[in-house]
Amino acid sequence: MKNDRNTWAPHVILVDADYLDGLAFDLTVNFERMLERCLPKADLCHWIDCVALDGGLERGDNTVQVHFLHSKAKQAFDFFRLTRFHDESNKLAFEADLNNMPFSDPVGSFTLFTFPVEDIVSRQEFFLQSFTMLSQAQGVENLMVVGDMLEYGDQLRRLCAQPHEKHITLYTMEPCTGRGFDQQILAYSVMSALGIRGEELNP
Repeated sequence: MKNDRNTWAPHVILVDADYLDGLAFDLTVNFERMLERCLPKADLCHWIDCVALDGGLERGDNTVQVHFLHSKAKQAFDFFRLTRFHDESNKLAFEADLNNMPFSDPVGSFTLFTFPVEDIVSRQEFFLQSFTMLSQAQGVENLMVVGDMLEYGDQLRRLCAQPHEKHITLYTMEPCTGRGFDQQILAYSVMSALGIRGEELNP
């Protein structure tokens, strides 16, 4: 994993894109049944904003990089869209649509990067190696991590417990124990990006 600009933003969001897309699918199926209505694909920029705010950012002049790691077999998001730029009927391709894509909004200035998993490592190894590199990278102050906690959460928590000078937030589907990190419930940001309103859940 290399940063094309050879510099790191103070705020970095590291995402297992395969896991995130699968979660969006699961939540879509469950909530369409519960709410008895069709849901649009999740708004990717809105989701990124939610993650950034949950990770401690306040609206303002923030500089954020978002790194999406994906398997080579998966070349696009199936259940996310770019509301401002993208036709929802098409898949959101990692390389063609997302890599090196900037956007700005009241939360800050964002740049998106995509990285396919190389053949020499597994998806799990690639994610953990990327996390280790970012946790040691100069210039990175705030690291927000969206990974598959069921698959490699134990290793991720152990890495967080090692000495570091970063503010690390893990986004999980349920609370977990450990030290060296804060945590946020991931489902809330994905539900918001899917357009699920609080009043629908608590009529």
